[in-house]
Amino acid sequence: MEKLEALQSELQELIIARQKLETQFQENKIVQEEFKAIKGNNKPIYKLTGGVLLPVEYEEASVNVDKRLEFITTEIEKCEQNIKTKQAEMQKAQSEAIASKQWACFDGKTFICIN
Repeated sequence: MEKLEALQSELQELIIARQKLETQFQENKIVQEEFKAIKGNNKPIYKLTGGVLLPVEYEEASVNVDKRLEFITTEIEKCEQNIKTKQAEMQKAQSEAIASKQWACFDGKTFICIN
């Protein structure tokens, strides 16, 4: 039972991590769309670095967002694979827990679990 609870806790952590990655992905998609809207307008782009807004070239900022989206997508895929693996481990642990129950027959008719 402890193993099953530990696996469930790990699965929950993976799901939370996946949700955070999805939030980051959506935020960066919004930034990417904003960059497309201002392309060619020569409007300044600023990056917040250590509490200071620093000017950044459009191409540099756009490439950085694209790379960030690629990285987040890869991390989401890894996380989803880890979730699938953890779910399979949980199913196996549940099956093992059920199979490990020992049954005894006392009167030839009634079976009781002795675990």
